[in-house]
Amino acid sequence: MALKTRVWSAGKLLILGAALLATYILFAGASMRLALKAREVQAPDLTNRTVAEATALSGRLGLTLKIDETHRIDPAIAAGRIVEQDPPAGATTRRQRSLKVWLSAGPRVTTVPALAGEPARSAQMRLAEDGIDLVDLAEIRTADAPAGVVLAQSPPANATATHVSLLVNRGEEGATYVMPDLIGVSGDRVAEMLRSRGFRVAVVASAPYPGVAPGIVIRQSPQGGFKIAPGEPVSLEVSR
Repeated sequence: MALKTRVWSAGKLLILGAALLATYILFAGASMRLALKAREVQAPDLTNRTVAEATALSGRLGLTLKIDETHRIDPAIAAGRIVEQDPPAGATTRRQRSLKVWLSAGPRVTTVPALAGEPARSAQMRLAEDGIDLVDLAEIRTADAPAGVVLAQSPPANATATHVSLLVNRGEEGATYVMPDLIGVSGDRVAEMLRSRGFRVAVVASAPYPGVAPGIVIRQSPQGGFKIAPGEPVSLEVSR
């Protein structure tokens, strides 16, 4: 009986010890998680800030700033300000960690080449190779210069800029017109007028049309409002 009592007492002590150990491990783990959680902060947004501003902001959160020596071209952020960071803004990090940042070199400034007189396609390729943006391409039609060449540029050659506008001659060849509404007009008169402008006009049919004098256009192709270029055919049907 005494042996049984001693075994039972030893068992209770073992269970109690195991319970105390489990409780210790549980509380130790919870305390560690709380301690780690207390050290976590969210990375601030340092984009477009100066180094002094970023250093002060990071320091208040217990973070240090590490500046990469490589500068990056950015047209929207002035030179010397932060253009990128790692970890990114809003990411979870821990105190005493460092934030790596890259500074902007500002927009790329390039000497504009002389483009007047060059084919428009070649001019666009040169701008792309030099990293200059073509922001506007205006066109005119004139017989005073070859078709497809650059007539003017802004800014002028040898200026420093990040973007350029071009004026290109498309030439008279290939000019288009809006087809007028010819219904009710004398077929002979409009045919003569259109032929004088380089169109191929043919009266393809004639049909009686009550109340309309002979020779008046009653149908046309293309119809009024369509675009048409010199040399294209125009078909007319007139009354008789």
